[in-house]
Amino acid sequence: MIIRKKFKFEGAHIVRNCSTKRCKTSIHGHSYKVEVFFTSNKLDNGFMILDFGLTKKHIKNIIDSFDHAYSLWVEESNEFKEFFKTNSQRWIEMPVSPSAEAYSLMFLKFIDHILKNTIFSNGEGNIQVTSVRVHETKTGYAEAFREDMDLIELDIRKVVFSDEVINEWKNKDELLKILSIEK
Repeated sequence: MIIRKKFKFEGAHIVRNCSTKRCKTSIHGHSYKVEVFFTSNKLDNGFMILDFGLTKKHIKNIIDSFDHAYSLWVEESNEFKEFFKTNSQRWIEMPVSPSAEAYSLMFLKFIDHILKNTIFSNGEGNIQVTSVRVHETKTGYAEAFREDMDLIELDIRKVVFSDEVINEWKNKDELLKILSIEK
């Protein structure tokens, strides 16, 4: 059995090294829709794989981090990165270029890590994220599956969230501990 939870965010980026001139040379944004698919080897005491309310604790925080934020690739010039870090309160520096494919893989890794480091207390089974689908437009999306996790080297500890983003997290200290981020 698979369940799905939907999220959304409004984000901006440049996708360097892609084929389309407009996308690789100009800041632009999208109304992203994110679908997260979960499975488990059993149902909990409420006959659920995962209570959707539990996704609001940490998973929603991670995805909401990208809402009205600029996704910055670590390979950008220092001058470009410094401009955004100085002139925008909401930014995320990523170790990969912020394509829909990279977002789906990154969210998959974050959610997998969060699930592995969450103590459940309602008889939940072995809950796993099976895939993450990131809709960049109405007609296009990227979907990352568990078996795709090693397609790119992506250490979630190298994703840097601005202080403003972190300060908006609910259960901030608990999430920082789960993610092993020191602030």
